Amino acid sequence: MNRTIKQLLLLSCIAFPMLMPVKSLAQAPASFPDFTQLVEQNHQAVVNISTTRTERRNGQPHGQVPPQFRGMPEEFLRHFFGLDPRQESQPRRGPERRAQSVGSGFIISQDGYILTNHHVIDGADKIVVRLSDRKEYEAELIGSDSRTDVALLRVDAQDLPTVQIGSADNLRVGEWVLAIGAPFGLDYTVTKGIVSAKGRNLPDDSYVPFIQTDVAINPGNSGGPLINLNGEVVGINAQIFTRSGGFMGLSFAIPIEIAMNVVEQLRETGEVARGYLGVQVQEVTSDLARSFNMDSPRGALVAQAFADSPAERAGIQSGDIILKFNDTLIEKSTDLPPAVGIAPISQESEILILRQGEEIIIRTQLAPLDETAWGRSSRTPAMSSEVLNVMLRQVDEEQLSELNIQFGVEIEQVREGLASRSGLLRGDILVSINFQPLRSIEDVDKVLQAVPAGQSVPLRVIRNGRSNFIALTID
Repeated sequence: MNRTIKQLLLLSCIAFPMLMPVKSLAQAPASFPDFTQLVEQNHQAVVNISTTRTERRNGQPHGQVPPQFRGMPEEFLRHFFGLDPRQESQPRRGPERRAQSVGSGFIISQDGYILTNHHVIDGADKIVVRLSDRKEYEAELIGSDSRTDVALLRVDAQDLPTVQIGSADNLRVGEWVLAIGAPFGLDYTVTKGIVSAKGRNLPDDSYVPFIQTDVAINPGNSGGPLINLNGEVVGINAQIFTRSGGFMGLSFAIPIEIAMNVVEQLRETGEVARGYLGVQVQEVTSDLARSFNMDSPRGALVAQAFADSPAERAGIQSGDIILKFNDTLIEKSTDLPPAVGIAPISQESEILILRQGEEIIIRTQLAPLDETAWGRSSRTPAMSSEVLNVMLRQVDEEQLSELNIQFGVEIEQVREGLASRSGLLRGDILVSINFQPLRSIEDVDKVLQAVPAGQSVPLRVIRNGRSNFIALTID
């Protein structure tokens, strides 16, 4: 009997410590975050986006596989895009076809504004948004920006659930994040991972410092939200790196600050004005840092300041090293374009440079980045209209001939003031005010100064090749 009791006690002493690690392991998962509340908080504000586009025919090449989906399995391209990648460079034969694609987005306002990627809706004839309650709406494209891959849609609905906008600046590498989207058309799929890196620059995307994560992202996730543990959207899932067509552990999201800057401009004007400094920069290598007597490589080395650019006018020289642009520290050369791109054109920017071992602060007002005429030396210099508070250029003879007008001045930049309140945009050509011709930039203020305060006068404007009149009410 005693022997039996001793054996039982011995077994219990052995078993007790053996059970301890099991208990610890069972408790270990409690240290991982519970994503259920985050999903419940956000999934109703995530939408599925389907687009329809018409393929060209009569000898036009297919060429419709979006670059980010090239290399995808043929079955996927046929199912979601109606495309055969083997025929991409072959001429189209037969009738036109309707190709479909899928993506994601999320609602940012109760009155129906939705954020997604530019590449999700690019070239679409029709955009349909499906909400979490399965209601479908045809969406209006408010505007999109290919450089940042951001698009703004709107549906005719009210009191919609919305996401909470957070800050990518506060993200830390190693922090948990999750994504909600429709990979391969599978609605409301949730995946999670961590932030792998920040400020990642990709080829042809110099204006976006991407958030790199290991969250599983696949085609169809594009445009969906990246969410932190506070339930806030910190990015838009946009790209993956893949050789197989599927997820390989590398996904990239657009920081929400970049996206919301674009949204604000699209809501106000329908287009994005991006700042232009006018420098060609290169990386500061270890060897270059030593040659400049720097302790460590940092900053963006100016290889050239372009003629008649804001940089040249401010006195920036070849050999200067840009260390800070406004509030953004420039650690590497790729940090500069995003900082310049989002800087307000209407305000002065402050630039900290290193010149021959001495730190100097330079201030300049950026010019708008002109996608078409940027860099043309033949353009006349811009001059200011104090009354309208805009920068104007004289329209050249070639443009006058194309528009079939005899005179006019073009708006190069719109600042806050009479012009912005009246709805004038960059690129508008002003032909006459109160039916008086504008043959020169000086004529603008001359005519306006003769108008009594409080009186409205007609302003003839050519916008996108069409002539319109806008009422100007003088302050």
